[in-house]
Amino acid sequence: MKTLLLPLMLAAAIGNACAAAAAPTAAQLTTMAKRFEQVDMRADTSHLSAGDRAAIAKLIEAAKVIDTLQLRQRWAHNEALLEALKKDTTPLGKARLDYFWLNKGPWSHLDENKSFMPPQYKGIAIPAQKPPGANFYPEGATKEALEAWMNALPPQEKQDAQWFFTTIRTGPDGKFKVVKYSDEYRPELEKLARLLREAAGLTDNASLKKFLTLRADAFLSNDYLESDFAWMDLDSPVDITIGPYETYNDELFGYKAAFEAYVNIRDDKETRKLDFFGKYMQELEDNLPIDRRYRNPKVGAMAPMVVVNQVYGAGDGNMGVQTAAYNLPNDERIISKRGSKRVMLKNVQEAKFRSTLTPIARLVLRPEAQKDLDFDSFFTHILAHEIMHGLGPHATKVDGKDSTPRQDLKETYSTIEEAKADVTGLWALMYMMDKGLLKDTLGQGGAAERKLHNTFLASAFRTLHFGLTDSHARGMAIQLNYLLDNGGFISHGDGTFSVDFKKIRQAVTELNREFLMIEATGDYARAKAMMARYVVIRPDVQKALDKMKKVPNDIRPSFTTAKALAGK
Repeated sequence: MKTLLLPLMLAAAIGNACAAAAAPTAAQLTTMAKRFEQVDMRADTSHLSAGDRAAIAKLIEAAKVIDTLQLRQRWAHNEALLEALKKDTTPLGKARLDYFWLNKGPWSHLDENKSFMPPQYKGIAIPAQKPPGANFYPEGATKEALEAWMNALPPQEKQDAQWFFTTIRTGPDGKFKVVKYSDEYRPELEKLARLLREAAGLTDNASLKKFLTLRADAFLSNDYLESDFAWMDLDSPVDITIGPYETYNDELFGYKAAFEAYVNIRDDKETRKLDFFGKYMQELEDNLPIDRRYRNPKVGAMAPMVVVNQVYGAGDGNMGVQTAAYNLPNDERIISKRGSKRVMLKNVQEAKFRSTLTPIARLVLRPEAQKDLDFDSFFTHILAHEIMHGLGPHATKVDGKDSTPRQDLKETYSTIEEAKADVTGLWALMYMMDKGLLKDTLGQGGAAERKLHNTFLASAFRTLHFGLTDSHARGMAIQLNYLLDNGGFISHGDGTFSVDFKKIRQAVTELNREFLMIEATGDYARAKAMMARYVVIRPDVQKALDKMKKVPNDIRPSFTTAKALAGK
């Protein structure tokens, strides 16, 4: 996937260090790590029962097992490298260990996933670039060979090979075979199941008890469906997400789910403010700018939304750039019946807004627009982004057979879907503003629209400041370049940008339609062509990014509340 991209060099010295033959020094690694500003992550636990406090401590323990699983999924030799780094007590060894843990591997997330380690370390050969198939497929297996094998399988076996919760391995006969996660990771999953059952025994909340028990069963059976429905129904002060979910680490096909954990505490006051969005999901679906036949007539009105404050993150939930919100599960069987659950990490979003977006806005927005930077607009657009993951096409037909956009678009899906959620979120907020539905949240009229679009424009550079390594940044590059080409955004040639409020609505609607139609038709060639054209950093955009060298790229949470709850 990364072969499509042009490098984004965030700082010449850092970029050169990663690209050069010599591995970065301790000082260079320290500088690289400082691109993530350390912040205390706190959450109010005063209202929790004694049982829930004890359950959270147990869930934090379980989350640490998730780190082990995700490390193994990311690369077959990750655990051995981690142990070797722990034994190196030199300043360089300590700097490598710190940066390894931040990235959950020897590749720098902000530098095109290039290695920051020497090619050989303590007998471990380290690829210069993160393997696109991570450790979900046999080492060295080509995409072409795997695809040919999958396509030759009977339908059910092919579905198993492409399923979220299986790995592909090489059998004794030298042929590829499917291995369930429940077999591949059995010892760790047995430990996880035990810890979740212990947490279930501590909490006095019935819905949390049910979810934890069913998720413990799922770890051992490899059938996550019932526990995912229980997670959708979770109504508890302790809000936990734990298991294999996102597929970003599988850059070969985008099929395989990585383990992650978020231990959260629900913010009831903020959640109540957002309840009204659920009332309009079907109306938004019914008005998407695509032909009616591609719309879902039964969008999940029951799909919940919750605002939380994060206590602890692990695995894919604490790697490199931090997640501000998530929309799960990804299983189309659940989405088609119930929609998907949106979880907003408010304390994470507040930290990002303070540490990164505020200084970026001062650099890229024109002086008269900087006053429009607005946390509520930032927060609400992230909510809209998550809502729009659940809306739009989720089923396709290929040669008369049922399929999904994820299967059809292969490795391009994550980028297209993230961009679709962003720009369709903008469209949805404009639609709701026109209906007067957001006056208590964002206000209405020209002032509200200025805040929304100027905040989104500044946030585009916040996302690109991460580099073009992940799907969110690649998707944002498409949006920014398209909106510049179609007049919605204006470059002033000096690294500053502005919104053309006469053209932005039409440009957003047209881009919205393009993404929706790519997914509705499963058009892989059209998705690849869009990425080839727009997933680039153009000179005017680079001027803005060059001004951001001293701005943190993202945050690095120190889980203060978790340490207190765990007694450490």
